[in-house]
Amino acid sequence: MLKGGYPAKLKKVLIVTAPLWFKAPFRILRLFVREKLRERVHTVNAPQLGLHVPRSSLPKQLGGLHEPDHAAWLEHCKNCYTNNLQNAKLDGVIDEYVISNHIPPINAQNGIIEHEGDMTSDRATRLGDSNTDMHISGDPPYTCDPSPLRHTHGYNGDMKSRHINSGDEDDMDISTRGTWSSGEVSPGLSDEEGGGGGAGETPQALLQRVRALGRRGLAAEYDEIRSRPPVGTFHHAKLPSNLAKNRYTDVLCYDHSRVILSQTDPDDPTTDYINANYVDGYKQKNAYICTQGPLPKTFSDFWRMVWEQGTLVIVMTTRAVERGRVKCGQYWPLADGQHVVYGDFAVTTQAVEHDEDYTVTHLLLSDLKRGGSRRIWHGQYTRWPDYGVPGGGSAQPVLRFLARCRRAQALALHDLDLAWAGHKQGPPIVVHCSAGIGRTGTFLTLDICAQRVSAEGALDVRGTVERIRAQRAHSIQMPDQYVFCHLALLEYAVMQGYLDSADLTGFDEDNEEESE
Repeated sequence: MLKGGYPAKLKKVLIVTAPLWFKAPFRILRLFVREKLRERVHTVNAPQLGLHVPRSSLPKQLGGLHEPDHAAWLEHCKNCYTNNLQNAKLDGVIDEYVISNHIPPINAQNGIIEHEGDMTSDRATRLGDSNTDMHISGDPPYTCDPSPLRHTHGYNGDMKSRHINSGDEDDMDISTRGTWSSGEVSPGLSDEEGGGGGAGETPQALLQRVRALGRRGLAAEYDEIRSRPPVGTFHHAKLPSNLAKNRYTDVLCYDHSRVILSQTDPDDPTTDYINANYVDGYKQKNAYICTQGPLPKTFSDFWRMVWEQGTLVIVMTTRAVERGRVKCGQYWPLADGQHVVYGDFAVTTQAVEHDEDYTVTHLLLSDLKRGGSRRIWHGQYTRWPDYGVPGGGSAQPVLRFLARCRRAQALALHDLDLAWAGHKQGPPIVVHCSAGIGRTGTFLTLDICAQRVSAEGALDVRGTVERIRAQRAHSIQMPDQYVFCHLALLEYAVMQGYLDSADLTGFDEDNEEESE
């Protein structure tokens, strides 16, 4: 193990239900082994196996759904190998999808949700209750490709010590400053990128590029990104039993990155569905879960997802009602001390903190069926309009909220200590607005880029947006949101001392001339 020979050849090594006396020396031992090995060896409890391996692939004795048939598996491997060789002879290239060019059976999990889908556009008012797919994001309509469904959830663990930012509430340093290590990444992303790396530019280079492009140039850059077709399929989201679980009929979740809930009803093959996707962070696989604002009848699914994913922090970037329309259900109790039950879970509000721009609610989530409870930090940014960007001429309030969210995650993770055996940055942060693409995607872009510039002194706004959109379709919904990401990150660079100033005189001149 010290040389990292045999284990490093495996993608992931899980040490299940290790005794406490083993965990402490193992945590020290990790510091002396190769980084590549550290990233692939994890100590986990049996309930945490579902975070690393889909429950459909876990044997029943470990809490999964799979009944292994070794002989059948070997036969399947032989057939796949034979097929690949035949295709290689015909085409010269082995088709990576030749093994399984079909939709696999869907595992039955949580109960069916019945809710009539609504629309995010004002057109919904004019078109009534039609269930026809409405295209509100401005992106190309969804298309289905024949790619098989792929599930890419799980975490890469790191038991190294974590740095906790102990500054006051207004500290704007979003990073955890320290050594970053790559986790596994989604298809199409390299190990080095980890959802947030790749080619980048210094804050000074970013400033020069923003000056050169202006608002119109950045909007054109966004239009080019938006014009690309989706990179995955939406088969699960479009199943008749699942359509009603989508808040908006045209905001669906990719199959390859969707969050799969645990099985609760073996007779219903579609009850594992929730409109939510994993999204990689800065050198952390599945750092976030992007989801829609919960519907009243999906409240229990939402809280079950939070529980099963080990989530400690929920970020909400919408108000429940905006412009006279319901954008998100009230899925948590508002009053201090209030207790509400959602299916098998109870949520109790323990304290509420009000800020001019956001509200923080400290919640206690309890599993009524299996026992246990966990504290949840819920941050709601209340001054971010739908289809828009925060006003006021400064991104400081949003950046302050972002820093507060990061600090909440770090402190909650510190409290868990040995109870958490996953990635050093902790379990996925759940982020949602109304549809889970516009303001949600903007928040993720700011968080990923801010962490990277703090760690490396470089960032890649465009690349980050492209990677987020590869996991949560149509993230960053409007050109103004794309522009805001650039301006906010320049402001962050100034605040952190990476830039002396960010003079953008003439940035809007093209728009002014056009309006004249």
